Amino acid sequence: MVPVMTGGAALDQVKAEARKAAFLRRKAAFESAGPGQSGFLSEVLAGYRGVPLSGYLPIRTEIDPRAAMAEASAHGPVGVPVIQGNGLPLKFSRWEPDMTLRPGPFGAEVPEVDDFFEPEILIVPLVAFDARGGRLGYGGGFYDRTLEMLRAKRATLAIGFAFAAQEADALPLEPTDQPLDLIVTERGVRDLR
Repeated sequence: MVPVMTGGAALDQVKAEARKAAFLRRKAAFESAGPGQSGFLSEVLAGYRGVPLSGYLPIRTEIDPRAAMAEASAHGPVGVPVIQGNGLPLKFSRWEPDMTLRPGPFGAEVPEVDDFFEPEILIVPLVAFDARGGRLGYGGGFYDRTLEMLRAKRATLAIGFAFAAQEADALPLEPTDQPLDLIVTERGVRDLR
């Protein structure tokens, strides 16, 4: 991919092209994915039993972390992100398997009744990632703002969860982009700390 850092409209165009290519790779990986996608994620989370964490409820062709989240919920609080509005950090509402959900923004479901808490581990969905822990999201900046806020308060672990096919050689990143600490795919774990 082109430069790692550029500015303005040129950066927006590079990011749009990177997202388009990444969505195609993710779609192909999703369509050929078998069971056990979150096996390595479960192994990672087993080392953090009881630590408050947030996962996500997958939309479209995202890899599915719910099996690992369900296991973790037996040992401590697990939440999912709830968008509060454009330009705002995410809040995280407690989630349990088989609980009643309601439609949330962008097609992601959220708990019917909010029970907010601050996680210390975030399982982060993404469109693409690179070997240095760079992450390309959907473009709203929600996770970058949220990780910046949480990391200012305490150590916060960001685990990018994706199909291995979502890896890119390099991503167009900005100074405000928050790095991932680990990348977990259906094929393994990469610790970038």
